[in-house]
Amino acid sequence: MAVFVALGAFLMTLAGGWTAQRVTDRRHLVLGLAGGLMLGVAGLDLLPEALEAADGEVFGVPTALLLFVAGFLLAHLGERLLAARRAAHGADEAGRHSPEVGLTAAAAMVGHSAMDGVAIGAAFQVGGGMGAAVATAVVAHDFADGFNTYTLTSLYGNARRRAVAMLAADAVAPVLGAASTLLFSIPRAALGGYLGLFGGVLLYLAAAEILPEAHHEHPARSTLLCTVAGAAFIWLVVGVAD
Repeated sequence: MAVFVALGAFLMTLAGGWTAQRVTDRRHLVLGLAGGLMLGVAGLDLLPEALEAADGEVFGVPTALLLFVAGFLLAHLGERLLAARRAAHGADEAGRHSPEVGLTAAAAMVGHSAMDGVAIGAAFQVGGGMGAAVATAVVAHDFADGFNTYTLTSLYGNARRRAVAMLAADAVAPVLGAASTLLFSIPRAALGGYLGLFGGVLLYLAAAEILPEAHHEHPARSTLLCTVAGAAFIWLVVGVAD
């Protein structure tokens, strides 16, 4: 059942990537929507789940929050290291977007999608009701995952074939993740820690990369509305799932 449900996530991921490809003439709107979706997933979906799943505190701070901040800082550090590397090779400001950043971000999305599949399988191990609730949330927001995976890869100058390849990997990942739970079960605390860490990375990409790029050349009201709509959509998905 878990693998069958994960096929829905596969289709929704491909639908999200297809949508991102079809609106290239409205790039600023795509980026604005992607930023809102990423913000919503990080703040309204991943972080609450991480806080619920990850037990324990460190110096009075929940472990999930510490990992959330750590993910944000790791993403920032990675970007600064890449920027220093480009500067050492004489890259100018116009070429500041490195293909490696897009591939790394997309790879993180693929890893997240695999963990989505693991979450579906683990939830069905608990019970049918829990599995259905988790699957609803995963399948719904995998549209955003596919949309963001394609957008992130292509945004940083990668060829279309690379973006499509990363989209395909992101679509297959939840199916493989769900199938893996037939062999083992993941500790709940470890899953919560991962969600917190990835949420911090996603928030950094949305706030420091995607949204500034969306408003750089087109500071239009429509771009802002797309960002709000993206976050509101994730809010709706989380509310329906609960």
